[in-house]
Amino acid sequence: MKVHLIKKQSVFEFMLEHARSEQSFQIWLNTLKYANWERPSDVFQTFAKADLLPQGCNRIVFNVGGNEFRVICKYQITSKSFRLYVKWIGTHAAYTSLCRQNKQYTIDLYRS
Repeated sequence: MKVHLIKKQSVFEFMLEHARSEQSFQIWLNTLKYANWERPSDVFQTFAKADLLPQGCNRIVFNVGGNEFRVICKYQITSKSFRLYVKWIGTHAAYTSLCRQNKQYTIDLYRS
């Protein structure tokens, strides 16, 4: 199924604020455009270093730019598409801090 990224605008806004991230995120976005997933484990065929968060939260953490940046997306599978909802974007260091606070499961900066 085709992958639909919801709140793509949040990625563009992050790129504007962090100019050095632009090339990496353009590659990530282009890769998503051609992804074809039916179940969460299919993500690894496209992004080998992605992480599925446990605890039934339906979240995937993407490593972007050689692990320099992280994106947390909630996923929803419908009969026609695999939807990714952007919940958080930041640097690897900011993600580490987020994890120390155990917020990676609930953070939702880009409400959809």
